[in-house]
Amino acid sequence: MQLNMNVNHKPVTLEVQPNTLLVQVLRESLHLTGTHVGCDTAQCGACTVIVNGQSVKSCNMLALQAQGAEVTTIEGLAQADGTLHPMQAAFKECHGLQCGFCTPGMVMSAVDLCTRSPNASESEIREQLEGNLCRCTGYQNIVKAVQLGASHMS
Repeated sequence: MQLNMNVNHKPVTLEVQPNTLLVQVLRESLHLTGTHVGCDTAQCGACTVIVNGQSVKSCNMLALQAQGAEVTTIEGLAQADGTLHPMQAAFKECHGLQCGFCTPGMVMSAVDLCTRSPNASESEIREQLEGNLCRCTGYQNIVKAVQLGASHMS
């Protein structure tokens, strides 16, 4: 079946099988490997992308569900000249990462949260990020990064 969508502000047209997952299209067809596959069961959040303004776990979404959608991956956040998105810069500045595996999904979830709730409290940030697992950091610096990123996004 034909899939038409915009990925990182560029039109994309692909032929996909009806059971193809969005994460497969992003990684295997479009080579956007910043979207990670961690669990294949929508538990870890490493595959989080933004679809039509809302964060979604792309391992739990059929590609055809994104028909006509605007999809943003971690590669689509930075500006064309390489300037990091404020949330990416905040994660770097606050050292909100260690191994980096969860970072793309964390950043995408944080961007969605701060777009919807620019003044989110620490508890709201922690609640929003419950679906994103990090096995390295203990979340303290991640929460700090989200707070800093939110202040620079507004």
